[in-house]
Amino acid sequence: MKLQRTRILSFSAALALALVSVASADEGKAIFNGKDLTGWEGNPDLWSVQDGAITGTTKGATPEDKKSTLKHNTFLVWKDGTVGDFELTFKYRIVAGNSGVQYRSKELPKGEHGPIVSGYQADFEAGKTYSGILYEEKGRGILAKRGEKTTIKPGPDGKKPVVEVTGSVGNSDEIQASIKAEDWNEYKIVAKGNHLQHFINGKQTIDVTDEDSANAAKTGILALQIHAGPPMVVQFKDLILKESK
Repeated sequence: MKLQRTRILSFSAALALALVSVASADEGKAIFNGKDLTGWEGNPDLWSVQDGAITGTTKGATPEDKKSTLKHNTFLVWKDGTVGDFELTFKYRIVAGNSGVQYRSKELPKGEHGPIVSGYQADFEAGKTYSGILYEEKGRGILAKRGEKTTIKPGPDGKKPVVEVTGSVGNSDEIQASIKAEDWNEYKIVAKGNHLQHFINGKQTIDVTDEDSANAAKTGILALQIHAGPPMVVQFKDLILKESK
């Protein structure tokens, strides 16, 4: 009787541990520790941690300059793995300029100001045009504007794709109106197979099926962008990655 009870208790403990493990997997993992840039690589003159957030900053040669000294877009690259099918949630805040999160991307040779990356980008900006779109950095360009549902087909030349708008996921102006200027917003990226979706503050911004198989990446790196142009500040926090098996 005692042995049977011990076995029941052992089984219960094992079951509880398994349930905790499943719950942890469902909740995802933090890929930024909130303190420093461990696990990330980029130009330390541009990237730091301030107020518990990854912070990218560019400046002009003088305080009056309307253009930063940055000569090319550069990135902070997550070095602890790659992503295929996944869901990433994070919060962002931006003052001036343009930024985004690269996913299923690849590193190119470094530039004067740090890493250069090519691939899918979940775009956002301080302006009112590009936040939420799907852009392919150093690749096929805009694959879906905000509010669009698109299917990407191979182009006749094998490079420039045919972007077919097949529907809508929302009104672009209404989505933009829900984005808080110079304040924290929540972004979600969902990638499963060739199906890609972006959301900002709970509103879906794009829905893309990428049938251009020669150019549609299935796996690659994650990276955060600082864009050339006006002096800017961009911040990221609460980055949680859930990977699908």
